Amino acid sequence: MSSWHDFSTRSSVREQVDYFEFRVLSMTLSVENLSFHYPDVPVLHNISFNLPSGDFLSLLGPNGSGKSTLLRLLDRILLPQSGTITLDGRRLTEFSRRELAKRVAYVPQDTLWVFPYTVLEVVLMGRSPYIGHSGFENDKDLEIARETMRLTDIAHLADKLITGISGGERQRVLIARALSQQPRILLLDEPNAHLDISHQIDIFRILREQNEQRNLTIVCVSHDLNLAAAFSKRTLLLANTGGEGAFIFAIGQPKDVLTRTNIEQVYQTPVLVDQLPDSSAMRISLLPLATMKEEPSGIPGNRTTPD
Repeated sequence: MSSWHDFSTRSSVREQVDYFEFRVLSMTLSVENLSFHYPDVPVLHNISFNLPSGDFLSLLGPNGSGKSTLLRLLDRILLPQSGTITLDGRRLTEFSRRELAKRVAYVPQDTLWVFPYTVLEVVLMGRSPYIGHSGFENDKDLEIARETMRLTDIAHLADKLITGISGGERQRVLIARALSQQPRILLLDEPNAHLDISHQIDIFRILREQNEQRNLTIVCVSHDLNLAAAFSKRTLLLANTGGEGAFIFAIGQPKDVLTRTNIEQVYQTPVLVDQLPDSSAMRISLLPLATMKEEPSGIPGNRTTPD
């Protein structure tokens, strides 16, 4: 893809690439009364929430609560049976795939790479929505790809094969590819899955920087409640009734959503929620030796009205 290009930096090209020097244009995403099911398997029921520009929202919930499905619906990989998703008041279904890719980028958990692309070639794939009839990227595309690689700390891997780098490095490559789409909203499906502690923190540091410095809106599926509490501006907790599908149990700031009562009711697992010593940061700890009082079937407590 890129082996025949001259990678020398040109000042005229650099002047064109101002995307990463400014804040992302605002865009509001709205979900109203969204329901989805696979054949004979209800997944999500009556989901409604607004995602303001610059938000960092973590989607949380037990296995099978529809977190990844909701993320795919937000990128129109799946279509709901009922309800609507809009961007600035325009239905998602009204956008062409190219138009949508310039606004929303999706990062899967991982990708099976059959062909030995270089890291630079993979990142350049994010420029597909902008490539014209020639089918080849231009100097501006290359400069944007280099900049996203710098932002995600993988510039030194440009000529490495995607099949020959570590899982943490590969995850940063996928994020760089998504950023090279120049999206206003970034969707990530468990970006810290299968990574060690150091790489998990590194991934969320990159996301927080993009969110705070450029106002990039982020929606992230996670199973790590502590990372979600530490890095997210808001959290959305899904609970699965097992009947109609998962619903929004709570949404709001982490300190209001990730309470001991909410976590124990949704996950049916005893936890301790406190603060780190000499810090206001939340800490959520499992209590494997504790026992919970047996609850009636289903999720106890009232549903929290989404904002």
